[in-house]
Amino acid sequence: MTAANGNYLYYPGCSQRATSHAYEKSAKLVGDRLGFTLEEVHDWNCCGATDYFSVNVLPAYSLVARNLSLAAEQGDTRELVAPCSACYLNLRKTDTNMGKYPKLNSQVNQALAAGHLHYTPGTLNIRHLLDVIVQDIGFDEIEAHVTQPLAGLRVAPYYGCLIVRPDTGYNTEYPTHLDELLRRLGATVVDFPMKTHCCGGHMTQISEEVALELIRRLLSSAAEYAADMIVTLCPMCQVNLDAYQGLVNQHFHTNYKLPVLFFTQLMGLAFGIPAKDLEIGSEIVPADAALAKIGQEESAKPRRAERRDKQALPMPSLDR
Repeated sequence: MTAANGNYLYYPGCSQRATSHAYEKSAKLVGDRLGFTLEEVHDWNCCGATDYFSVNVLPAYSLVARNLSLAAEQGDTRELVAPCSACYLNLRKTDTNMGKYPKLNSQVNQALAAGHLHYTPGTLNIRHLLDVIVQDIGFDEIEAHVTQPLAGLRVAPYYGCLIVRPDTGYNTEYPTHLDELLRRLGATVVDFPMKTHCCGGHMTQISEEVALELIRRLLSSAAEYAADMIVTLCPMCQVNLDAYQGLVNQHFHTNYKLPVLFFTQLMGLAFGIPAKDLEIGSEIVPADAALAKIGQEESAKPRRAERRDKQALPMPSLDR
């Protein structure tokens, strides 16, 4: 294991405390089984997601660099883990570009100095959670913890467009490390040509028609290959495919009913962790039919996404 004593600095990002709390909880439960811990960065702030860099570059970099500075000061490890693909990209991009462009480095550190902070690029090794589990834990160790194989479950592995775009050593067009992980859990991995195509990201707030078409393509591809569910590793991808699935059906007169779960939830199920502890059942499109194939049941009724007033931002509100 790369990190000292299996302890990783952990940048949760905003979504882990909101729409994707099931991701965080399942990740920590899986970590307990596999022997690694996630030490949260103290006083972290939002990374700005994907939009802020197109609005004001220097404050955007400074916002992210503040998290890097706090993380660098905190632990005895240089391994910083982000489960969110957008957070991972922003953290890594900021570290890389501060090292690549001296002027940017100087300007960002000047901004950080106002809060008595400083960050030296290259101090941290910024990684996505999937990479840590695949590279540091390894497939054999993962398989050794499987007590309830996901035999008979057909899954479409969805990477999204962000985590393989930096030079991480994986095939940027057709990565397979999530595929292999899911196979080791006992699942049947379907061919999913759209696995690295964009889900639309924040396009849902800019052009709903474009966003719904991007989401429809992903759902259509997974359905074409008879997937029981889509398995993802990004909170934004999950909420777009899950929360907007009903709107896609309304707009295109389709009838997709594909649950979208996080890969850590599937790992937890294969490790014998109860579905309720993994917060399976908090998704909008119910996973009960898929889970029944592996002798599992959901722990809660799915929430229903309702569209807000047309004058508001086109984000679904969750009926609790």
